[in-house]
Amino acid sequence: MVSGVPVPAEVVQVARKRLTAAAEEFDRSRISALVVELAEEWGVVRLWDDVCVPVLTAFSGRAAVGIAIEHALSEGVRAGLDVFRRDPGVGLPTDGVLLAGAEQEEHCLGLHALAAALRERGQGCLLVGPALPWTALASAVDRARPHTVAVWSQSPVTGRSYRIGRFAREFPAVRVYAAGPGWVEPLTPPATRLGSLSAALRML
Repeated sequence: MVSGVPVPAEVVQVARKRLTAAAEEFDRSRISALVVELAEEWGVVRLWDDVCVPVLTAFSGRAAVGIAIEHALSEGVRAGLDVFRRDPGVGLPTDGVLLAGAEQEEHCLGLHALAAALRERGQGCLLVGPALPWTALASAVDRARPHTVAVWSQSPVTGRSYRIGRFAREFPAVRVYAAGPGWVEPLTPPATRLGSLSAALRML
């Protein structure tokens, strides 16, 4: 699809059905291949917003089999996002952006989407993974010296707004952003909320 041209609704529906079918068959390879295919054709933001999030949401909160399918789907999507636009022969540059999951936060698929979208735009980042203790995140910032940090929280259990505010004050030279739906309390400045993948790309 040409950038800026909306993807027809019927095309989106077909893509969702293809992804759903692959997930229901626990076919991680097909899920990953479809993610890469659609990311190349539509771009990461459209893939994520129009296909991945709705399909993941459809399986969320279901019975045991639905939970298993959701896990398989998440793993396949993560694998596809992680290989998208990645050159295995080139070391990963930081370019000043560090992405991490909040302390005890294991669900950070949105960070993988953000990392893929940054690579798509030619900007590398350092994704250090989920459930990073605040002390470990501070050590990573001291070592990598990024100018920007985005911390992902999926649920209010891990989205402690006061804590990310304290972290931001500890590193006044670093721009600190709260990403994901878990940050429900008002953020303490200077931390700033990232409301969507598109907003995150504009800010980062």
